[in-house]
Amino acid sequence: MGDIARAIVLGIVQGLTEFLPISSSAHLIVVPWLFGWEPFGLAFDVATHLGTLAAVLVYFRRDLLAIARGTLRGLPAMRRRRMPEDHAGRLGVYIIIGSIPAAGAGLLIEGYIDQLFHTEPLSRWALAVLAVMLIAVGLLLGAADRYGRRRSGREFEQIGLRDALLIGAAQATALFPGVSRSGSTIIAGLFSGLSRPVAARFSFILGIPVVFGAGMRELSRLARDGIAADERTIFAVGVVTAGAVGYLAIAGLLRFLQRSSTDVFVLYRVCVGVGLLTLLAAGFRA
Repeated sequence: MGDIARAIVLGIVQGLTEFLPISSSAHLIVVPWLFGWEPFGLAFDVATHLGTLAAVLVYFRRDLLAIARGTLRGLPAMRRRRMPEDHAGRLGVYIIIGSIPAAGAGLLIEGYIDQLFHTEPLSRWALAVLAVMLIAVGLLLGAADRYGRRRSGREFEQIGLRDALLIGAAQATALFPGVSRSGSTIIAGLFSGLSRPVAARFSFILGIPVVFGAGMRELSRLARDGIAADERTIFAVGVVTAGAVGYLAIAGLLRFLQRSSTDVFVLYRVCVGVGLLTLLAAGFRA
């Protein structure tokens, strides 16, 4: 398969799995491993991050504008160590607070995660851990969904500081491939009493600072190293594919959760995890 075709496939994988609760990092590890593909370089990683960041910024542009305005209006109250009066302003504070755990975890353990899961050759032990995480978090997602069904489900305007702290802490666990940032935060939102669509919506908005930070860090490295001439087409393909598919994934998931449970994602995660463990036990690519 040619480089452009591989870039399209991996861009689609990134765009879909960044927002569906099935773990983008796991899929971006497993798919190349399954097909024996050599990994693309830093430029492609930056491209897919920028694409998914653009998708979430465009989709939630009205929410983000309202939150920014509310936060600015609430600055006088915050200077007096009080929360802003309107909900949009409070959401701005909640997003800042909820982003702290993931930022701290990234500084502390990201190097270890990279060493374990993002080095060549990838160890079979790391793949087994990834498979177990897919299964375990999938089952937890199913439990959270069933817990949420027994409660009325709070709306977006009812999100509070406790929700931001709980969901922010859950977001920090997504550094481990197989967990899923959207999966862990939706789980936390459901256990916190939010409805499915509200949990997903807040999950995506809360993740923006984390996705932005990761993208800007990689972009700074890319600016230092530069993009080779033969990688520029791949870079463009990554941005466009991940961005377009990511936008559709956000819209589709929010509509899906309005009327359906997360059972399909639970089943998918368990099947992929069991399938991966079976391949490893059978000695695939040993």
